[in-house]
Amino acid sequence: MKKTAAAPEAPETYREMLLTRRSEVLSSLGVKFDGRAALGRVAEDDQAQISHDEFVSLRINSLDYAQLRLIGEALDRLETGDYGVCLACEEPIAPKRLKAISWARYCVNCQDKLARS
Repeated sequence: MKKTAAAPEAPETYREMLLTRRSEVLSSLGVKFDGRAALGRVAEDDQAQISHDEFVSLRINSLDYAQLRLIGEALDRLETGDYGVCLACEEPIAPKRLKAISWARYCVNCQDKLARS
């Protein structure tokens, strides 16, 4: 039996938190990525560092896109009334956790179990 979220905050508060975070992530995408294009021709010695920097930028962008997906899922759960309920155990997610990670899908216990497996 699915339980309802016991979050003391109004759904609009969480929606604002999610939308704000989504906006922050979107504004940072692409900013980290134009290293090589901005430099033009570079010495061979610098190419390794530039390649590494581009790899790091691509990885960060990948993480940002993953976070955007999680934020989108959380916004969907807000719409359906499932926000704040752990996807694994169906218990309410602690409001303190939702304030820290507004897109959280799992309670602390279930997240810990998933991380260990």
